[in-house]
Amino acid sequence: MKSFLIRLLINSIALAVTIMLVPGIYFNGGLDNLLILALIFGIVNAVIKPLFSFLTCGFYILTLGLFTFIANALMLVLTSNIATALGIDFSLDNFWAAILGALMISIVSFVLSIFFQKKD
Repeated sequence: MKSFLIRLLINSIALAVTIMLVPGIYFNGGLDNLLILALIFGIVNAVIKPLFSFLTCGFYILTLGLFTFIANALMLVLTSNIATALGIDFSLDNFWAAILGALMISIVSFVLSIFFQKKD
């Protein structure tokens, strides 16, 4: 349960930083909506992304892994669509904003994960 909450916090911070720094990504809401958005993003990445990655593994091989950027951007677009359907005001201007946003989320999440990693 503790690791779930830490992951939710990391996703929330990564999304907040991305919303502030990447032009073309918009969010109107409070901390509660940001946590719900992070939960949606986490579920999409935990459930849908592995299936998507399995079905498109040929593209990963063909592009030597660069398809990861497209896959991450598509997961962010899907998160935006689900959040909008649930009444959370989160939107992306275009696909380039999604690619930059996915890249920013990956970088921030990676850095924060280093600080929150378990010590053996």
